[in-house]
Amino acid sequence: MNVVAVTDRAGNVVEPALLARAETVHRQLRPQLPADYVKRMHEIFALGAEMAVAVDGDDVCGVTVFRLIECTFTGRDLYVDDLVADDQKRSSGVGHALLAHVEAQARERDANIVTLDSGTQRQQAHKFYFREGFTVTSFHFSKPLK
Repeated sequence: MNVVAVTDRAGNVVEPALLARAETVHRQLRPQLPADYVKRMHEIFALGAEMAVAVDGDDVCGVTVFRLIECTFTGRDLYVDDLVADDQKRSSGVGHALLAHVEAQARERDANIVTLDSGTQRQQAHKFYFREGFTVTSFHFSKPLK
């Protein structure tokens, strides 16, 4: 298994075929993404996000979307929007490989921390994040406006 950057640091798509093939796995976590997946992802990349995928041969078996942000609380933070392993590939090292990639990107960019949010209902994901050395440091509150 290899992790391949789909975008460069500027958010330009450098692997368009992998972006298209990532949709099926990405929708396992984010089914609400619009029908024009590629267009929406280009919009997200234009706002600073990047994507990498875990591939096994020709199969995309995991997706991560992340961005570098500056916060008053954490300083330079590599925030993980999405991290998903294909349902059929869970517990096979996909998530670990994606997190290792994200952490390497964070170190290269002199980030202080890697952060992510995980829905309260995703208990299996929480067990994985704890095993990977993450801790719960705060509550994330939200108020829908639409």
